[in-house]
Amino acid sequence: MKKIAAIVPAYNEEKAIAAVVNDITATKLPNDYSIDVIVVNDCSKDTTEQVISNLKCIALNLPINLGIGGAVQTGYKYAFENNYDYAIQIDGDGQHPASEIHKLIECALEQNADVVIGSRFITKQGFQSSAIRRFGINYFKWLNKFIAGVTVHDSTSGFRLINKKVLEVVSDYYPDEYPEPEAIILYSLNKFKIAEVSVEMKERQAGVSSIGTAASIYYMFKVSLAIIYTFIRLRFKK
Repeated sequence: MKKIAAIVPAYNEEKAIAAVVNDITATKLPNDYSIDVIVVNDCSKDTTEQVISNLKCIALNLPINLGIGGAVQTGYKYAFENNYDYAIQIDGDGQHPASEIHKLIECALEQNADVVIGSRFITKQGFQSSAIRRFGINYFKWLNKFIAGVTVHDSTSGFRLINKKVLEVVSDYYPDEYPEPEAIILYSLNKFKIAEVSVEMKERQAGVSSIGTAASIYYMFKVSLAIIYTFIRLRFKK
């Protein structure tokens, strides 16, 4: 039986987290696979901690707010130390339907991939995000291709699967503030095989995004610097 850890980072997701966890635990997986939900409560200020304490999940409550990267890495560390075969990151706001999990698993098996990223832009089905965010995502696609030589259509997607080899690496180091685009550089420089599969996502079910429209240009600038720094740091690491 292959064990999958569904890592759900959650910050102030009291309205959406129960539905997310229940959908994951109820989803049908391919034969010989089991899934455990690990919710990483990133020191939420609302009732997220109380809500997840009553759900069918492993609750990891952080004593301080680490941000999305630190929360996800906490889940990855737990998965690696507890000998899971795969980890799947799933957002706590309901954007990633559990019914699409099987596509990531099947893609990993069919393409022998170490990393599988769920993309909403391959067949352009489901929620497509705002025009300015799509522009930013296309920009990151170009930047990652230019720096790392890998094309990922949806590099900001938080819906992704990694195997045990990758878990070992991200348990030791994982980008902190805006990890999804930076992690592609990390995976590429470690020569992990990255695949992308078309998935249908939903609009955020509750709560507010951490990146507003007015902050999108600043976000692009800041993440660009982070990607370049990550490349230099890892490429020339002794």
